[in-house]
Parts: sequence; C-alpha cells; structure tokens
Amino acid sequence: MTALTAFLWAVAMLVDVHHCIHSSSEIHTIIVNLSSKNLSFVPGNLLPSSEALDLSQNNIHKLRHEDFKVTTRLRFLNLSWNVLEEIDPETFHPTPLLESLDLSHNRLQNLSDQRFLLVAQNLTFLDLTFNLFQTMTLGENFCRLKKLERLGLGANTIRVEDFLNITNVHLQTLTLLLENLTAYESGGLRGIQAEKVRIGLTNKPTDRHLIADALLMFDEVELMGMNLKGKSRYLVELLKERAAVKTSHLYLTDIVILWWQLTNTVNAVLQSPISQLSISDVTIDMPPYHDTLPDQSHTKLFSARRAVVSSFLFSLEALCNFFINMHAEHLAITETSIIHMTCPKWPSKVRQLDFSDCALTDTVFSSVEQHVTVECTTLNEVEILVLRGNNLKNLQTLSKRVQHMSSLSHLDLSLNSLIYNDQVCHWPLRIVHLNLSSNGLSESVFSCLPNSTVILDLQNNQITNVPETLLALGSLLALDLSANRLRDLPVCTGFPHLIYLLLRENSLHAPSVSVLETCPVLKVLDASLNPFTCTCALRNFRDLGAGNGLGGRSPRIQLLHWPLRYRCSYPDDWKKSTLEAFNIPEIACNISLLAAAILCPAVAIILVIMTLCQQLDIPWYLGMIWQWARAKHRARTQQVRPEDLEGVVFHAFVSYSQHDADWIKGQLLPNLEGSGGGLHICRHERDFIPGKTIVENIIRCVERSRRCVFVLSGNFVRSEWCHYELYFASHQQLSRGSDSVILVLLEPLPQYMIPSKYYQLKAMMSRHTYLEWPQDRGKQRLFWANLRAALQADLPTAPVREMED
Repeated sequence: MTALTAFLWAVAMLVDVHHCIHSSSEIHTIIVNLSSKNLSFVPGNLLPSSEALDLSQNNIHKLRHEDFKVTTRLRFLNLSWNVLEEIDPETFHPTPLLESLDLSHNRLQNLSDQRFLLVAQNLTFLDLTFNLFQTMTLGENFCRLKKLERLGLGANTIRVEDFLNITNVHLQTLTLLLENLTAYESGGLRGIQAEKVRIGLTNKPTDRHLIADALLMFDEVELMGMNLKGKSRYLVELLKERAAVKTSHLYLTDIVILWWQLTNTVNAVLQSPISQLSISDVTIDMPPYHDTLPDQSHTKLFSARRAVVSSFLFSLEALCNFFINMHAEHLAITETSIIHMTCPKWPSKVRQLDFSDCALTDTVFSSVEQHVTVECTTLNEVEILVLRGNNLKNLQTLSKRVQHMSSLSHLDLSLNSLIYNDQVCHWPLRIVHLNLSSNGLSESVFSCLPNSTVILDLQNNQITNVPETLLALGSLLALDLSANRLRDLPVCTGFPHLIYLLLRENSLHAPSVSVLETCPVLKVLDASLNPFTCTCALRNFRDLGAGNGLGGRSPRIQLLHWPLRYRCSYPDDWKKSTLEAFNIPEIACNISLLAAAILCPAVAIILVIMTLCQQLDIPWYLGMIWQWARAKHRARTQQVRPEDLEGVVFHAFVSYSQHDADWIKGQLLPNLEGSGGGLHICRHERDFIPGKTIVENIIRCVERSRRCVFVLSGNFVRSEWCHYELYFASHQQLSRGSDSVILVLLEPLPQYMIPSKYYQLKAMMSRHTYLEWPQDRGKQRLFWANLRAALQADLPTAPVREMED
C-alpha cells in the first residue's frame, strides 16, 4: 500500500464511514434461532418472514419436502451438528432465495447423489465438511451451482476427476477438511477453479502430494493443522522446487513447529515465487538463543498472528532480529505478546510495519549501549507504522523512536496509554496521517504534533478544549475529536484549512456556531450523539443543521447524520426529540422583542384605562365606594358604649353658611331626614333655643349630636359663626374621635382661599377624606348613600323639638 493510497483510505474511513453505517442500519434481517433445542425434526410453525434460520446442534435425522414450505424468504440456513442422513430432493424448492447452507458435522454419505442441490441454484455458500463421505466424487448436481463462491468438503479418498463436475464453477474459496483422508491420487485437485484453497491436513504421507498439487494449481493456499516438529522436510523441499510453485500467497494456520524448521521454511518461502507469507496461530518450540538471519528475497508481505513460544528460556532479541531483518515490503506481527522489537542491522527495505495488539513498550526499536539509549536509524523507507494496542506510555518518547523514519507518512498509535508531559517532541517531517485515538491525552497534546499532519485522529481521549494558542497545523484537513470532553466547538485558528471536523459523543450542550467563522473552508461537521440542551442558545446550531449556513456569511456546512442523531437531552419536554423538531418562537429568545411585546400592549391598555377613567369619572366613583365601604365597615366593627351616646339625640349637627341654606333645605334635609334617610339632623334655624346666646346654642347642638357635618364653600370660610361652630366641633372631636367630623365640599375650595384663622379646617382637610358634592345628577345618589352610611347610628332617644321652624 503506497502512502497516497493509505492517505486516501484514511480520509474515507474518517469521513465516509457514516455511509456504511447508514446503509447497515437499513438492513433488517429476521433471524430465528432454534439452536440446541433437542429437535428431532424441523418445526412446522416457522415464521413465514424468516430470512435466517439456525437449527444447529439438534437431533434432526431427515429433511422432508414440506419442512420449509412457508419460509419462502429464507436466505441463510444452518443445519450443522445434527444427525442428518437424508435430504428430500424437493426440500429447498420453496426457498428459491437460499444463499447460505451449512450442513457440516452430519451423517450424509454420498457426495454424488445430493439431488437437493438441483433446486438450490442460488447458493453462494455451501459447507459439507465433517460428514461420512467415503469418496470426494461430486455428482452432476454440483455443476448447477453457478453462483457458488465458497464450498467446504471432506472425504476419505480423493481421486482424479472427483471435481470434474465443478470445473465450470468459479469459486472464491474451496475448503477441504481432510482429517480422515486415507488416500490421495496425485492430480486429484485438477479442474478446480478457485482463487483460494484451504486444506486441513492429516500430518500423514498423503499430505505431500496434496500440498504439491495445491502449490502448483492455486494462487492462494492455506495449510491448516500442520505439525512440523518431526523431521519431515517435504514442505521446504517443495518450496525449493521453484517450477512446481504457482502460489503467490501462502497461509500457514494452526501449526506447531520447531524454531529451526520455522526459519528454514520462511527462508524457503523467501527464495520461492511466493510473494506473501501469512502465519497464524503458531506454536514455536525450542526458540533461539542466538541470531538467525533471514535470506535475501523480494517478498512483499510477511505476517505472523497469535504466535507463542513453548519455552521461557530464549533470546527475545535473537527472535526479533530474525523478523525485523526480513527483506519484505510489508512486515506484520500482531496479537503476539512481544515486549520489544529490535532495530534492523542494516538499512531496511520495509515500507509497512504492523505490530498491532502486542505488548510493546516505549523502548521499541531502540537499544542501550553503555547506558546510553541509541535510536534506530535503519528504517528510513518505512511509510506506514502501526503500533495500535500496545503498552506505549509517553508520546514524547515515541516521537524520538520514530524521528529517523524519514519516509514515515502514516503513524497509528491508537489504543495505548499515551500521555504527554509538555516536553519537546521530535517527529519526522513527512507524517500526514496520525492516529492517537483511545489514549489518555489531554489538550496539551496539541503542542506535540507534527506540522505536516493532514489527518489527525484524537477520538476517545481526555481533551476538554482546543487551545487557541497552539502550534499551527497549516496542512490539517481532517480532525477527529469524537468521544472526548469538549463543551464547545473548537476554534480553527491553529488549522485554517480544516475541511472535516468530527465531534461525536462529546459534552456539547449548546455549541457556539459563531466559532465556525474561524473555520473558513470547513465543509463537513459531525456533532452527533451529544447531550444537547434545547434552549434559545441552540437555535443557531439547529439552523445550521437545517441548511441555513452561518447567516449567509459562510458556505453551507454539512452536518453528518442530521437529523436522527441530534437529539435533546434537556429540558424534559423536549427530551429525545430531534433538533430538527425543536422550535422556540423568536419572541421567547429576543429580549428586546419580548419587552416590546409586553410593554406596548401594557402602555396601550393603561392609556385606554386612563381615557375611560377620565371620560367616565371612574376615580370619583371608586373614591366614593371606598368611603361607603369604610363607613359600613366602621359601623359594623366600632363598639359604641351606651354611655358614649348619653344625651345624644341627633345623628348630625349641620354647620353651613346662610348663603347655602337653599341647598340645605332643597337637597340635604330631604335626603337625610326624608323617607329614604330617617336621620335626625340638627340645624341652627330650627333647633337653636331662643333666649340663649348663639355660642351656648352652638355648644349645646354640638354636644347633643353624634356627628358634625360642615358644608364647606366660599361662603362658609367668610362666615364668623361658621368659624365658631368649627372651633367647638374640633374640641368635641378630641373626646369623641376623629370620625365625629364630616366635611362636605359643596364647591371647589383651594387652600389659598381659606383664611389663616381657619388653620383647623386646613388641618382637617389634610387629614380627613371629605365628600365632594357632584354636579352630575347621576353621581348624587352615591353621594347621599355615602353620607347616610357615615351618619347612620341607633340613638337612645329621639329629639324633642323645643321650637318649630
């Protein structure tokens, strides 16, 4: 894989992976699991909509023609680990869509007479391994399987022309599990059209001819279950016969081998036409104590997966030196518990190194000479280095380990325990793709990044923010900060050419969309699966998802996975609702608009009320009603002692100017003493006793009246006798209380019109509420009601008139 190819692949993985996710989310396969149910036959109540059916590990002996009559949509069927002996030829007639059929580990006996295949012509996968087939002779029914891609078989003997009926079937993979193979006729694999053949070996003499045919006939060969601990050298001998090898990719799986045999086998492969060697699940006996260097070769790929050693006493350096010094373009040792990898002894031609899921530490590729750490300088041509899933701890130390890899463009340090301690980092100059995901890095990591980085993967770390003052990453195009602790969108000051920004699964509540104005060329943003708070602050971000851009000032930004993966987490009313459905009126978020909406109607209502009050004289009515209510309340609550009313025979003494006598006689007396009033009123014209002085009469009338009513007017303040009456009433007020004086304003009486000697009147008018005589006849009834309520009382005795008017 070239650096350019790796770069394009990385961009696709970072940005376009959502298409795959979206597509897979639309696949709804209905799976029925009836495995391990101790069934002796296929149930008759299967769901007609079943697409995948698992009947493995039961006791089914026979398949009948009606067993799958209702499952017309069936595509995947697993009948492995049963006791099947017979299959009706019409069994799969109702299932024309069947693609995958697993009949392994059963008791079928004749490969040449499997007539059920005639109605299963859409099969792409068929597994018939571990049955009771004596011969590998395939019947003519197999030639109908034109769509077959993967086929698994097993038998006791293989002869020439056994595979004649699949000559026209182009397989991707043919699996031959031959644990009971007793005879193999050389050339028995002839006629098979398969890209890859997988052979489970018996470790018997028959293996040599079988392997020889496989290496001669197939491009990819996988040999499984080999035990090379003996002195058998046939594999090495076959590999050295270059003319007898057509295979380009050899797989050795589940093998047990001595170290010297492994090195001989690998060296033989390196000298053969085989360009790719993959070893997996290998157990190495008698590991080395001394260096064993590989031969020169032009091998493209060597990979070892899940390798273990059976001894604890060996030289790890010698073992590592053998592999790291291989002349292969792609070297991979994965899922193997090695804690160190050495540096090649001479300039290496390796372009891709993969040490994923091992146990490597920060000392990788380095050595110690005289207590001084020596860095590796012989991996100059490495373009892709993968150290994912190891025990790497210090990012700054790792930068020193790779600083001399001048061609390095793709570096994967994910799934480690990396931290950064603010030390100077030393990266090579050509790194374009850096994967630091799933570590323990904080925001300080932005001070330890290669300037040349184009794609940066920092997902699943401990980053809370992106510092604005950071080392400029002018080449950065794609940044993945998913699964961190970000609370807001990052500022793009340090990477002005950023195009792709991924922020899935952070702590974004209300992202500040204005921050995106610092990202002038940003095209794709993924902020899905965040705990959004659906309030006014989120409206701009929602508008961004709706395709409204940034208020027309920036190009439209695509939000990946919008709208289904953008949901509210707060408040409860909007919880789990999509942001697209979330809506708050403009008026609820605009304070000025809200204030205007409230104040304008309020001002209008106030103006209307004031106008109505002015027109209808409502304040006067309210004042009069208030006075009436107070008078009624006072009458109910005030406790008047009988001795207080001793000698009182009048409800009120009326003091007025003689010039206002007409109003008294025409208005006041009829309304208070008439049938509607029933009050006893004392007035000087009628109730003064002749022969007594005026002062004596005034004092006598004031003392015999419960209230004193003063009818105020301009005439009143000019009357000397009215002044005397007011004077005596004010003294009487001190003994009877403040409510013994009632002021009636017959006409407007400004303060400046009241003479200074009427200071008591001024004081009363400032302290007491007075009744104003309304000129409007409609208001006069309320006026008299208030006055009557203020004067009403139960007197002990009625007045005896000593003199008629």
